[in-house]
This record gives sequence, structure tokens and C-alpha cells, in this order.
Amino acid sequence: MFKQFSIFIFLVTMSLPFMVSAQNIEAGKKKDKIVVMETSFDFGKIMQGKPVFHDFQVTNLDSLPLVIDNVQASCGCTTPEWSRDPIAPGGTSIIKVGYNSAAPGYFEKTITLMYAEGMTAMISIKGTVWKTPEQPAPFNKSIAFLKTGKF
Repeated sequence: MFKQFSIFIFLVTMSLPFMVSAQNIEAGKKKDKIVVMETSFDFGKIMQGKPVFHDFQVTNLDSLPLVIDNVQASCGCTTPEWSRDPIAPGGTSIIKVGYNSAAPGYFEKTITLMYAEGMTAMISIKGTVWKTPEQPAPFNKSIAFLKTGKF
């Protein structure tokens, strides 16, 4: 009995690399059907309270028309807009991503594109929101005379 069990363990151990290899082949068959030309965008420094937008271009790599089912942002301050129309094979579409710059400081947000029965692609935005001054700049006498044009 022990000999049969040892043979069984030996055979299972020897077949593991083949099973893992078969799984890798199956995973490799599932190719991306879209490509995003630019996966990340840095807004740099932006003013607080001024919304900013960026367009991401998506290309359909499949031989059939493709629909982007959903685009989901990592938080409510980021708003994606996209066409629900099919993208023709080899065609392109735009994902417009807006950021509401209400809170000062650094931000980095991810946006997930969902398409073709569970496939996803990721894009991201980042930047730094600088705080808007609470009051206007004080009156400057040395510049005021320049505005009069009498110098």
C-alpha cells in the first residue's frame, strides 16, 4: 500500500509542471482587445476650485466592433465620460476624464475601463492642487502709478 501511495505522489509531482504550463497557455490566449495610447496623465499644478479635464484615446485592436461597458473612477472627485457606441475594428474613441480640484494637495486617481465580457484596462491622473488665497493681494502703491500711464 505504501508503495502504491509513493508512486501516486511521484506521478502527481511529475505532472504539476505540465498542469501549470497548460494554465499559462490558457491565460495567454486572452489578449487585450483595446490599447490606451497614454495610460497616465500629470496635470502638474492646478488652481483650487478650477476643474481640469484630459482626453485618453482608446483604440480597438479586435476584428469586431467593441463597446466600452463601463468606466469607473476610484473616487467621486474624478468623472469619466465616454461614448456607449461601438468602436469599429481599428477605430478609436475618447475617454474624457475630469477632476474636481476642490481639495488642496497632491492627488493620484485611477480609472478602470471595463469591456468585452470582464476585461479591464487602467488609466490614471495625478497632480497637485494649490490653495487659492483667501483674500486678494494687498494694494501696491508702487505699481498703481504704472496703471495711470503718467510716469
